[in-house]
Formats: sequence, structure tokens, C-alpha cells
Amino acid sequence: MHELKLVSRSKHELKPIIEAALANELRLLQAGIRQTKQILEKFEKQYRLKTQDFITDYENDKMAETMDFIEWIGEFRLLERLNEKADTLRSIRFES
Repeated sequence: MHELKLVSRSKHELKPIIEAALANELRLLQAGIRQTKQILEKFEKQYRLKTQDFITDYENDKMAETMDFIEWIGEFRLLERLNEKADTLRSIRFES
């Protein structure tokens, strides 16, 4: 568990500002996740192969090095990072 303490000299309360910023960041991440999933679905339809199966085959050197495949892997890894960040934001809670 990580902990963070914020202090401000402003007369405005920090909690609503931070909550709004976190909610906005989560919305942006969710939009990125949707867009990345759409790109992955395009590759899956084009190559008639599920992304996880493609990744397994690619990592086992069963797939050639093509620009499409490099992009496919990049989108898959991007999705992993976006999901990790979104999960982290969802796990944040405020203590009184």
C-alpha cells in the first residue's frame, strides 16, 4: 500500500479538486482503453486470430516480423498499461 499526504495553503478544499482530477483521468484512460480494444478487434478480424493467441504465437517465434504485427503487439501492451493505470486510480480511496 502506498500513501500520499497533500497539503495546500489555499483556502479551497483539496479533496473535491483531487477527486475531480482523478475522475477525469479515469475517463481519459477508459476512452483510451475503448479505442485500443477497437484496434485489437480490427487485427483479430483481419487475421482471424484472438489477440492472446497471436501474442503466444509471436512470443514463440511462430509469427513473422511485420509492421502489422509490431503494431498489434504495441496496442496489446498499451492496453495492459492503460488497464493497470485505470485499476490504480480505481483503487484510490480517501481517508478522513
